[in-house]
Amino acid sequence: MAEAGTATYESRMLIDGKLVDGQAGTFCNINPANEDVLGEVADASAADMRRAIDAARRAFDDTDWSTNRGLRKRCLAQLHDALEAEREELREELIREVGAPRAVTHGPQLDAPLADGLRYPARMIDDFPWETDLGDTVVSVTGVNTTRKVWHEPVGVVGAIVPWNFPFEVSTNKLGQALAAGNTVVLKPAPDTPFNATRLGRLIAQNTDIPAGVVNVVTASDHLVGEELTISPKVDMISFTGSTGVGKRIMEKGAATMKRLFLELGGKSATIVLEDADFTTACLIGIGPLLHAGQGCAAPTRMLLPRSRYDEGVAILQGIYQSIAAGDPQDPGTLCGPVISAKQQSRILGYIRKGVEEGATLLVGSTEPPKEFDKGFWVSPTLFTDVDNQMTIAQEEIFGPVLAVIPYEDEDDAVRIANDSAYGLAGNVMSGSLDRSLAVARRLRAGFIGLNGTAGYGADTPFGGYKDSGVGRQNGIVGFSQYTEVKSVAYPAQNL
Repeated sequence: MAEAGTATYESRMLIDGKLVDGQAGTFCNINPANEDVLGEVADASAADMRRAIDAARRAFDDTDWSTNRGLRKRCLAQLHDALEAEREELREELIREVGAPRAVTHGPQLDAPLADGLRYPARMIDDFPWETDLGDTVVSVTGVNTTRKVWHEPVGVVGAIVPWNFPFEVSTNKLGQALAAGNTVVLKPAPDTPFNATRLGRLIAQNTDIPAGVVNVVTASDHLVGEELTISPKVDMISFTGSTGVGKRIMEKGAATMKRLFLELGGKSATIVLEDADFTTACLIGIGPLLHAGQGCAAPTRMLLPRSRYDEGVAILQGIYQSIAAGDPQDPGTLCGPVISAKQQSRILGYIRKGVEEGATLLVGSTEPPKEFDKGFWVSPTLFTDVDNQMTIAQEEIFGPVLAVIPYEDEDDAVRIANDSAYGLAGNVMSGSLDRSLAVARRLRAGFIGLNGTAGYGADTPFGGYKDSGVGRQNGIVGFSQYTEVKSVAYPAQNL
């Protein structure tokens, strides 16, 4: 264990119930705000990953985890309580290793998933329709009066691959649902943000009755170590959150072993502000790409304004973007912190330069890093206007604090532009009329729509997208179901 301020970091992985070092040594975890080394963490080899997979396989096949619902409920409650006891340490850890602004940890980065990410799936153990009775009927192919049942059973071994932007939120929602459904899990965090995952491993080992091998946490600097999950015939399902490019590779590599898949991928979400909206309120949605420096797949990175009120909306957005600067994530008033790495910083700045080259107006922001920071990975809040939807900055996921403002002619044009994307993850509609915003929402090809400034986030709400934004849903009964297999059972009806 190494200490830094009020955060205590776990360096070891969890494999087969034991906290262990990695065969490849260690790698450093870097604070993106100042480039300080937070500590070292176990670096797994491919052999380590295979050991974890074997442990998960044995735990599923040889223990009663998949059938003992009472044990699963107790263990999830124990893990929740252990996390609650270390909530503030975990908050400091996320601020340091993710660069998450303190304010964001009080929402989707920590407090929101901690509230129900494990509790909701634990309730589902009792509430989920594990068995459905289809009733008795004379089956035509046999002529026999037959009782028919549909059973839901666990998929088996789940490989859970987690991104760096909201790592605890994603890990909690994957673990909660996969474990509650009776599966065993190998959790692979991103190398940029390993400590929140190793903390989970330590708490599972020391504070819960989860049997050895049911949860394994494998940290590695080499992304290909995670690919062992995709190609192993011992892994039944991949639950992945990350980029569309990697999601497609997982789909391709997993085809050989017919992997079940949940893929929550990229987005280029549009906010449609209709001409009857209160623009002062509606344009506040434009702050979305600044929260956590735009490092969110559902960030509303395109704003569509009616041409009749375009200048009015741009003036409001300009005021917002000029009033918010990138700042220290430890400061409770900061909304836009650092980006995760030098590589990501370079990528985002490349997109900003591309926007300028293609003719968009860089109204606020810069093609260079902000000069007030000597260290760390920073990008200034960036507002583009006069954007055509065919421009690169309107079509590709930037994953940075960049908003593209696009004019439209009428409602049909707005819907056309919003849907003119390879992605279909999320969107927003702002209108003075709820009926009108509902009608527009029905026309959008996206999986998660907020109306008039609301969002439906929660462990009971399915989250995921259409098109290149993925396959399946996180959370809700729909998300829970994807961690199960379906078995139809028939037997002669008992005539009592």
